[in-house]
Amino acid sequence: MRLLCFLLVLCCGFGSTICAAPPAVPHQDKLDEIGPRMLKFVESDDLAGVVCVVGRKNGVVHESAVGFRDLAAKAHMQKDTLFRIASMTKPITAIGIMILADEGKLSPDDDVAKHLPEFTGQMLFGEKTADTVTLKKPTRPIKLRDLLTHTSGLASYPAGVSDVYTKRNRTLAETTLAVALQPLVFEPGTKWSYSNSGIDTLGRIIEIVSGMSYELFLQKRVFEPLGMTDTTFYPSKEQFARLAVTYGKDKGGKLMVAPNSLMDLPANPKHPIPAGGLISCGSDLAKLYQMMLNRGEGNGKRILSEKAVAEMTKVQTGEIKCGFVDGMGFGFGFAVVREPKGVTAMLSAGTFGHGGAFGTQGWIDPTQDVFCILLIQRAGLMNGDASPMRQAIQELAFEAIKK
Repeated sequence: MRLLCFLLVLCCGFGSTICAAPPAVPHQDKLDEIGPRMLKFVESDDLAGVVCVVGRKNGVVHESAVGFRDLAAKAHMQKDTLFRIASMTKPITAIGIMILADEGKLSPDDDVAKHLPEFTGQMLFGEKTADTVTLKKPTRPIKLRDLLTHTSGLASYPAGVSDVYTKRNRTLAETTLAVALQPLVFEPGTKWSYSNSGIDTLGRIIEIVSGMSYELFLQKRVFEPLGMTDTTFYPSKEQFARLAVTYGKDKGGKLMVAPNSLMDLPANPKHPIPAGGLISCGSDLAKLYQMMLNRGEGNGKRILSEKAVAEMTKVQTGEIKCGFVDGMGFGFGFAVVREPKGVTAMLSAGTFGHGGAFGTQGWIDPTQDVFCILLIQRAGLMNGDASPMRQAIQELAFEAIKK
């Protein structure tokens, strides 16, 4: 296993296949260490395989693939392997909202009820006793900015609707209605609580305002213009064959196939999951993050205005405690580093990004002009945002660019 993985590193190499003439970095040797460092996680049975990408405004400076996409099949990890990026979908949904804001079709300051009338008159949980629950009117209705920053107070999906994430047998309209009928759990704008239902609601707003299905809107306005040919909610048979298997660990600490590891989909899924349903690959995400580094322009096309990018990537949550590691705030769809510390210590204040449930990570530092993408499929990590894999790629990437 160890020898095979080492040979795989030599075979895959560390140069980019995404950019024909990647920009130089002061310390290329540090980038060359990324593959071997990740190989240690494979050898220790923490991961089956990894794809890493590091880039800057002008192109990709490092791309590597080590380990295995599928252990049982002995299928090696490749640079074009596809991954379930889960909640890394959330900022992409926010990009869709901000495209519509650029066009004047909505504003982050709009009441949600302006676009989805079912949210009109939504109540707030008040006092609870063993026998009664009182409801009261919130100080103000929820706004799009509350959904974008996870500060809406929306409840989680009720029983009977939460299976949307496995069966996908309800439309966005149906799931959004179920959320709208529930009382809020806190006053809008006063707390941070990670909300899949809130992001899914944004997906429904995209449908209402654009007149297109949520997934088609992203395809036409983001993925096609940027050339993100392998980013999809519904993989083709060929794409499915390149999808990495998701692994957890058994009681003995050995890797095992995790439930739903092959992303089984029903025959006619009705729900694309704006909060976490995309699959993608390193090269596609690199195109997206280069667009964000270049203030909304990518592949020769303007996707977002500079103003929209600035709004998405600045702290919108004030001093509210946010995120899954210390020192974070939230912008529109993106987590934002407010105070670098711990796993973010090497990043600049203002770095923005997002992780996913299976350990994937993507972080963009405009001050130092660098982005890092970590693609793994590992269920059961204590906290993917604080994983040693994320720490390792960031340390080497930022050491490489120091002058």
